[in-house]
Amino acid sequence: MNNDNVQSLRRLFNIIPILGFVAFSGCASTPEKEEMVAEPAAETTAPAEAAAPAPAVVEPAAQPTVVLAPNHPERYVVVKGDTLWDISGRFLRDPWRWPEVWQGNPQVVNPHLIFPGDVLAVRIIDGRPVMEVVRGPVATSAGVTDGALAARPSAPPTDASGKPLAVVRLSPEIRVIELEKAIPTIPMDAIRQFLERSIAVDKNLEKMPYVVAFADEHISGGSGYRIYARGIKGDAQTKYTVVRVGKEYRDPDTGEHLGNEALYLAGAELESEGDPATLGLVNAKREVLAGDRMIPGDPETFNYSFMPHAPAKNTKGRIISVFDAVNQIGQNQVVVLNLGKRNGMEQGHVMAVFQDGAEVKDRVAGGTVKLPDERAGTVIVFRVFDKVSYALVMNATRAIHLNDRVKNP
Repeated sequence: MNNDNVQSLRRLFNIIPILGFVAFSGCASTPEKEEMVAEPAAETTAPAEAAAPAPAVVEPAAQPTVVLAPNHPERYVVVKGDTLWDISGRFLRDPWRWPEVWQGNPQVVNPHLIFPGDVLAVRIIDGRPVMEVVRGPVATSAGVTDGALAARPSAPPTDASGKPLAVVRLSPEIRVIELEKAIPTIPMDAIRQFLERSIAVDKNLEKMPYVVAFADEHISGGSGYRIYARGIKGDAQTKYTVVRVGKEYRDPDTGEHLGNEALYLAGAELESEGDPATLGLVNAKREVLAGDRMIPGDPETFNYSFMPHAPAKNTKGRIISVFDAVNQIGQNQVVVLNLGKRNGMEQGHVMAVFQDGAEVKDRVAGGTVKLPDERAGTVIVFRVFDKVSYALVMNATRAIHLNDRVKNP
């Protein structure tokens, strides 16, 4: 090998490490170049924008979908006078989400049946709050005792003396239960008169049968009295509800006639057909007078066991009437909504009340501007008719008025 060849090989060996270093540096820097190029693309292209919310999808898994109330108790002993709404408010920020808490525990059947003396405890399972019930003596006397008694892996709840209480796992079996011993969903004293004495009727009451006179020359009647009525046709109907026609319900937006308030007076049972027909009064709540109307059928049976929940679909309406109030509406007052069965309303639906934002002058730009609507309170529907519903005001952060709007909470 001559000197020229040797020199050429030496130069080649000196160049190879340099080329390798350059190639290695290029490979190492490639991700940096790609990252720099991809960064602006994340801000400008649609796919990058779609990927941006990914952390928000993970976030709910770390937090309960149902938010617990601040300073909520770990356990609570139910006492007489409690309502399901009040108890739910102790544990949850939004009381109407109570059913979701019980859905996390499939071994709890009929969660609305809660009795004085029951012990309620909350724990977190898979990031979600779940309620447990330890049945007390009232539930036991009502027949809610079957089901396996199971000890929990963690320490079970204890009574005042520190003695552990057994956790009752309720099995899905049919039981006969004295419902009147269970706590109600909402204060019954606030709505009792609207269950027994007031109904909404969307029928043409002018065509309904009416009381024309009383037997034995009476001028009014109650339970046990006989009445004579006209307008009863020769059909198989033998039972009627005697009512007195009250205020009209009309939709404030469309002007549609939604029905009339009908004050419940008594039941009536047909004794003999004819014109007039003869009927006997039963279960009278108020004095019946000549001219009072009669609706075919028994009064609608009220379901005391209902769960508070938000409507499944976005629902909007208005407060169209109020009982026992003139200008302002507050807590525990009953209102009428222009929403009924035809709108998908159900017993237990919870609605938020909003006041229309005021329209004020813009002193800078001129003209007027409408302020945002302000939330004023929460109502729960307890009785549903075809075109209207009765709802109880559960809380009011400000005065509520007629025509205020209601929508999903």
